[in-house]
Amino acid sequence: MSEIPKYGKKLSFSQKLSRLAVRLRNPEWRRYGKLLLAGKGIGVALVLLVIGATSIFIGGHAFAADPELKGNDIVNPINTVWTLVAAFLVFGMQVGFTMLEAGFCRSRETVNVLMECVVDTCLCGILFYAIGFAFMFSHGNGFIGYHWFFLQNAPATYETTGVAFLAVWIFQFAFADTCSTITSGAMIGRTGFVGDLIYSLAVSGFIYPIIGHWAWGPDGWLALMGSDGHFWPALGMGFHDFAGSTVVHTIGGMVALAGSIVLGPRLGRTFKRDGGAPMLPHDLTIAVSGGLILWFGWYGFNPGSTLSAMDFEGIGRIAANTTLAACAAGLTAMFAAYSYTKKWDAGFTTNGFLAGLVAITCPCYWVSPTGAVLLGGIAGVLVVLGVELLEWLRIDDPIGAVPVHGFCGIWGTLSLGLFAVGKYGATGPIAADNSAPLKGLFYGGGTQLLTAQAIGSASITLATFAISMVVMLAVNATGLLRVSEEGELYGLDLHEHGISAYPEYVITALGSPKGLTGHQQPSGAPMKATAPAHGD
Repeated sequence: MSEIPKYGKKLSFSQKLSRLAVRLRNPEWRRYGKLLLAGKGIGVALVLLVIGATSIFIGGHAFAADPELKGNDIVNPINTVWTLVAAFLVFGMQVGFTMLEAGFCRSRETVNVLMECVVDTCLCGILFYAIGFAFMFSHGNGFIGYHWFFLQNAPATYETTGVAFLAVWIFQFAFADTCSTITSGAMIGRTGFVGDLIYSLAVSGFIYPIIGHWAWGPDGWLALMGSDGHFWPALGMGFHDFAGSTVVHTIGGMVALAGSIVLGPRLGRTFKRDGGAPMLPHDLTIAVSGGLILWFGWYGFNPGSTLSAMDFEGIGRIAANTTLAACAAGLTAMFAAYSYTKKWDAGFTTNGFLAGLVAITCPCYWVSPTGAVLLGGIAGVLVVLGVELLEWLRIDDPIGAVPVHGFCGIWGTLSLGLFAVGKYGATGPIAADNSAPLKGLFYGGGTQLLTAQAIGSASITLATFAISMVVMLAVNATGLLRVSEEGELYGLDLHEHGISAYPEYVITALGSPKGLTGHQQPSGAPMKATAPAHGD
């Protein structure tokens, strides 16, 4: 036999066979081979045993057919993350609302605005967890939902969206918080803090979610209007509100209108028809900055309402339409205000672009960029006219909440029936479904969609205003809605909260709250204090 090469050199196939033959003649090598084969066999058997046992005790047989999965048990991770990011943007709007309201109010009620915005948010969160989401988004009847109280017995995802249930909850909580905050803006300067808590409980816990269910609930009567077995089947069209021109903004605006009427104007507020003028905002810097933060947050408000990052064209179109409507409205409001005052007014311009944002919120998915510019431009003029109308009616709305959110919310909802281009139908978890597009009057669609929008807008507007008037009158009857004359003159910050927002400011005696007596005046300030200035 030829010599086998030493270890370390590369062997040919014939040499490997020769080496194996030599080793098999060796008794020690034969015992080693038997042990090696036995060990491998035992290892393979143990692996198969573990696989079998695991399949039995954890989830069924290893080779059984895949279990049947229900659609609502499958979470779409991309859409869930998209919805959460949008929710965070919408919640960030609370910073914008707080700054806007604080800037447009008088300096002596700034802390009151800060407290109301923060506490309204906390109260809304608890109420929307306990009852609000259940009333609004669960199954029930055409007027109210009655499942998922305290978020119990909820599915893994909300309906067929594929979005995790609690992600939808936090997104909708941010919307509910927006509605409550809109209300407080029109009532600043004379509302008692306890009264604010009481009406906020009614708005966040009952008015917003129950009336909102009509349009956004899975079985709401407005959402199902025009279909077989529901209200007015011959119409063949349901009410549409993509992101809330009606559900969020009109509801908030009508509650604000009711509150302003019941409260009456602030002390010292003299209207134009009586020879006066609006009370000036105390800090336009933070007011305008707050408005711009709201604009940024609207990119969660509108595109996020798709609940789908997979509708790529839809979210891009919504974001573009949102931008264009705001730009157009800001410009038209500026020029419309100039025709009245002959001044380039920062307050009107800010409320102008906010009016455009409110108006585009309903039709943002279904209109073209050109339609967004047109309807936004109309909203900018409408908000100026709305402010002048409230001034003539002697209704005191310090930040313009009613014209911005109420009047322009109605206009935005109706504008869908005019400007829907007839190309886009509904968003979806995977892609858009354009099999049944919405077509407005200006695009040859007739009045069918406009009629449905008018019915929905009128129903929600009138119901909200009527119920809100009852709530505000009831709270006012307890003596808690409006602070006393002494407390209002003293300043809500000192009267209700015991501190001023600007404890070290040195302006003039006219800029000091009534609560500061002569010996409390800042050093260097005039000692005599008379009536508060318009901007205070």
